[in-house]
Order: sequence, then structure tokens, then C-alpha cells
Amino acid sequence: MNLKKLKTLDIFIIFGLCFLTHFLYTWLPNSLFSIFFPVNESIWEHMKMLFSAIVLCGLIDYFLIKKFDIEANNLIFSTFITALISIPLFLLIYLPIYNLIGENMFINLVTLFITIYFVEIIAYFIMEKDNNNVLNIIGIIGIIISYIILGVLTYNPPKNDLFLDTLENKYGINIYAI
Repeated sequence: MNLKKLKTLDIFIIFGLCFLTHFLYTWLPNSLFSIFFPVNESIWEHMKMLFSAIVLCGLIDYFLIKKFDIEANNLIFSTFITALISIPLFLLIYLPIYNLIGENMFINLVTLFITIYFVEIIAYFIMEKDNNNVLNIIGIIGIIISYIILGVLTYNPPKNDLFLDTLENKYGINIYAI
């Protein structure tokens, strides 16, 4: 296996992990999981699902890179950047369609797949560059800061359509209804 094959495989791993991460908080509700996994059906909480699926895939990649002796660099930085970029990229594709036609599961899944595909191309190019430990340190700090922000927004969401769970008519983690 080489890096190109790994990144191709990652598209499907992340897509599958999105289904798992979508339900983890529902299956095991607790404060820790509320930071990493969606706590409601808002668009924003689904961005947390995508972010966490990419981070989990980065952990899987670490073991696959070791097992198959794949030449790859900057894994942590690549994981952070792709997880971070996936949020605005998904929203850029999804929101105009959502505003035109509303909720559509097929469109959601296609948009998710397209987003994952493009961020994995970015990951491939980052991982082909020379190894840079400073970038990986930035990646670790970036992932930590991102989860702090995700946690804060879970417990203190702004009253914005992006954060509204339209099924429950609530914001955040069952804090208050509109």
C-alpha cells in the first residue's frame, strides 16, 4: 500500500466513521462524548461529526502507516487541516442547496462524500511534503483548541439557524428551546 491508496481508502473510512460518530452520543450520552460527537440534529453539530471522523481516521492512519511502512509525513498537521477545512467546505456546498430545497438525506450524503474527497486530496499533498515537526505540533494544538471551541459551542450555542435542531426546536445540548 502507498500513500495514494491510503488516502483513497480514507475517503471511505471517514464516510463510514461519520455514521458511527453521528450516533455515539445518543448511544452513550456523557459530558466527554458531548464535546466530540453530535448532541442534536443541528447543522453545526453535524460539523462536529465530520471533524471527529477525520480525527479518528488520522489515528487509524497512524497505525496503517506503521503497519504497511508507508512513506508519509505531517500526519497530525494534515489531520488537523483537513478536519478544519472540511467544515467551511461542507457548509459552502450544503447551505445553498439546503436553503433552496430543504432537508434531503441523499443530498446530505453526496455533499458529505464530496467534502471528504476534496479534503483527502489536500491531505495527500500535505503528507507528501517534507516532514516538519513544527507543523505537527501546530496540528496537536489546533485539534485541542478546535475541540475546546466545539465544546463551548455545544454548551453555549448562538441563537443562529446553523445551531438550531429543527427536529427538537432546541439549541445545543438540550439546554433551552426557542
